[in-house]
Amino acid sequence: MALFRCAFAFLILTFSFAVVANPQTEKTFPTDDEINLVLSQTERAIQQYKPLIDQEEPQMGKSATDAVARDRQVANALEMAVKALKGKPQAFNGPVGFMFFEWLDDAGRNAVLCGSGAANLAALQMMAGSKDMAASLLHLAQNCMNASTLIYTVSENAGSLYQRYVEAEQQLAVHGAEVAEKCADILKKSGIPPKK
Repeated sequence: MALFRCAFAFLILTFSFAVVANPQTEKTFPTDDEINLVLSQTERAIQQYKPLIDQEEPQMGKSATDAVARDRQVANALEMAVKALKGKPQAFNGPVGFMFFEWLDDAGRNAVLCGSGAANLAALQMMAGSKDMAASLLHLAQNCMNASTLIYTVSENAGSLYQRYVEAEQQLAVHGAEVAEKCADILKKSGIPPKK
């Protein structure tokens, strides 16, 4: 029992000295405030993007039906993730955060596709002499591109937070392995065989 107390005290001292000795290199996990900020940004971006999805199919025709369905699916997934993460922001620090980042990336790409598709159709409508339809499609194209820029910016923020999570997780795992190795060395030196 005394050896266990010694090992436990060693662990506490190791963590304490590591924090004091290397404060500039210590990786930190994203905080609730940082995660909640990205969630708020995502909500605003989706609020801007969802009405454009509703305009996409009527203005671009039946050829956009599949794209609109994918756009709605991604937007709904993001809304669901935001609601879930608001209740438990630290869930971002794990696989959910990666899925969230992927959905943001998908939404940004889909908004760009909406913008480029609408711009192409606007050019065709202009050549066909339908100036009103061309103007409407150009308006949709510009709004989709604006939404894409916003979503991309939010995605960069989420990606940065997720990268911090991965780096902090890696640092914690490395530190844990080092401490376990030191404890094993102490046990070996004291003559206690490892349990199998």
